[in-house]
Amino acid sequence: MGDIRLADVLHVKLVTLPCAHARIRTVDISAAERVPGVRLVMTAASLPQPVPRFGPQFQDRPVLAVDETKYHGEPVAAVAADTEDAAEEGARLVRIDYLELPPVLSVAAALAPGAPLVQDPVLRPGDPLAETNVLREHPFGWGDIAGVASDLVVEGTYAFPMVTQFAIEPHGFMAAPDGDGVVIWSSIQHPYWLQKIMAEILRLPLAKVRVLAPDPGGAFGGKQHTKFEPLVALMALRAGRPARLILTLEETFQAVRRMSAEVRVRTGFLSDGTITFREIEADYLLGAYADIADRAASKGSHISCGPYRVPAARIVARSILSHTPPATAFRGFGAPQPNWAVESNMDDAARALGLDPVELRLRNLARRGETFIPGDTPADGEWEQTVRRAAELIGWGTPLPAGRGRGVALGIKSGPTTGLSYSTVRLLADGSVILYAGTSDMGQGSRTLFAQITAEELGIPIDRITVVMGDTAVVPYDQQTSASRSTVLMGNAVLQACREIQAKVRAMAARLHGISETAIVVEHGILRLPDGPISITEILKPGLGSLGGEVIGNGESRKEAEPGHPLSGSAAFYEFNCTAVEAEVDEDTGAVVLVRHVTVSDVGKAINPLQVRGQDEGAAIQGLGHTFMEHYIFDESGRIRNLGAIDYRIPTSMDLPVDLQSDVIENADGPGPYGAKGMSEGALICTAAAVAAAIRDATGVVIRDLPLTPERVWKALSERPQATALAREAARRRAPG
Repeated sequence: MGDIRLADVLHVKLVTLPCAHARIRTVDISAAERVPGVRLVMTAASLPQPVPRFGPQFQDRPVLAVDETKYHGEPVAAVAADTEDAAEEGARLVRIDYLELPPVLSVAAALAPGAPLVQDPVLRPGDPLAETNVLREHPFGWGDIAGVASDLVVEGTYAFPMVTQFAIEPHGFMAAPDGDGVVIWSSIQHPYWLQKIMAEILRLPLAKVRVLAPDPGGAFGGKQHTKFEPLVALMALRAGRPARLILTLEETFQAVRRMSAEVRVRTGFLSDGTITFREIEADYLLGAYADIADRAASKGSHISCGPYRVPAARIVARSILSHTPPATAFRGFGAPQPNWAVESNMDDAARALGLDPVELRLRNLARRGETFIPGDTPADGEWEQTVRRAAELIGWGTPLPAGRGRGVALGIKSGPTTGLSYSTVRLLADGSVILYAGTSDMGQGSRTLFAQITAEELGIPIDRITVVMGDTAVVPYDQQTSASRSTVLMGNAVLQACREIQAKVRAMAARLHGISETAIVVEHGILRLPDGPISITEILKPGLGSLGGEVIGNGESRKEAEPGHPLSGSAAFYEFNCTAVEAEVDEDTGAVVLVRHVTVSDVGKAINPLQVRGQDEGAAIQGLGHTFMEHYIFDESGRIRNLGAIDYRIPTSMDLPVDLQSDVIENADGPGPYGAKGMSEGALICTAAAVAAAIRDATGVVIRDLPLTPERVWKALSERPQATALAREAARRRAPG
């Protein structure tokens, strides 16, 4: 986004406060307006009144802070100038008189009696929870856990940290007047969702809001939804000139993150390891505004019992407001938090029962076609194959040297519950192709995959196929790029468009050869006629005639909502993964080295095997971040103290496993083209639990709070007798109460 050059563009800088929660008394912009080159200073008072609010779930986020700031980094004003230097100087000169207020920074603080309310109850009319910091409560479950007889009950509370997506490519936003409308450039994953929100804010028809979404680079969910586009668009329209805002890395930390969570798990078992019930209470800390985080909390917790047969379950997930940056989607979408708890709980149970951790999982694992969540999609894969393959690759059960241990964990995530994708494919007169798809390519390889499908169906060399994306005025509608949906939903739309072309070319060949269409079979771009095969491209020239032209195919892939389903729809597919690791622990320092890391995913069909393995390995490494090092640190004012790449660590080449292996299970049993399923998130979901299990196997210590920093591991080792006693207490044998 920063590389796109527009003439006469204004540069925008944000004005924020050095605390999370404050009452804004006055905003003095006079000195900023006198800076040479400053053309516009915008505050809440200069916006349309009431200040527009927006959001994908709830319209709760204001374009600029109104009366109060709710998190460290929330903009109070914005300065637009001819140069970046002038904009920065103007931003420094905006004077804000404010009263700092106590911030709510944790689950406990948010739920404490008398806690400050993060959101004004006026914004939540008719909401019985409006006078609390609980935005939503999501109860799920089946069966009756009260009367279940168990030989063993294992319980524990687990903490998952607040982390950021840390995309290397910046978040960028640009807007310009466009006749009686507006054009917006954004590094966004969902251009059509942005178009809808901007049309509502600006009170324009959809046709008057054009969104250009160049390939955004890394996103990982952080670029799914509208953030600063409304502000930049309003400034551009007010100034009558293009305006651009490029976030710094520090500002990105304040703009996007994953929810932290506290999860309590209580599971009953028979002596042979059979699960009898499971109870889960998950508190997700979603921040000052809802964004899409509440949806992530509900979707992640709905499947939080895992891929297991659980006869009775009680699940309660709460989305909790706080004076922290608004959380949004992040690879795994609400699933890694409860998975960390549930899979750690399974490891506790295996050791208490004296069972092998792999065997315990296999005994309870749902088999293909088995309903493991009542009312939802049955198990859609031979998942035991995935588990056995991971165990084989890690050398499960073979001897280990002292100081090393192995751990295993399973991960599952629901795919999209609804969806709509359109695609148009144009087969041109010279046999080249232009393919239109609304998907955003963020490095997952959608361009290549869609071109592969087209090449397979039409027999066109892939280098003669051009894929067009990222312009709402050009490409047909796509609901969104998320939930690993693109291979299935958009892939099916592309496939359907190609097969419409096949049908038209079949009719063309039948007319030219004077035969019935039923006598012609089309396979891999070849028309098989009674008198011999001919390629699609060979039929084009005589078929189109002297006027030339093209053959156009349109495809549509749709998954409708299901009334009454708690998520509005069942899973189109599941992402299933088994991760196994071998870890070496230095007991003097607490440092952990992953000697081997194995990740195996059930993918249905790997249309592009290299991309599939790359996605799984990337997810596995990204999962090491929240496992070993990543977490936000706040001071008493709610300021983030580790903004940026120096004080916030992510995995580097020095932190990678010595040996990283990925593999896939292919049974062509998915709903996508050629039996594909969506993938790329599963390998991140269960990384932490597998690593913690390996540390326990090597040392005997149980750690329930992430990240597993050397300090935390060393401290647990130094308190080992106490840790052992706690582990015994958590696995005490008693009936559920």
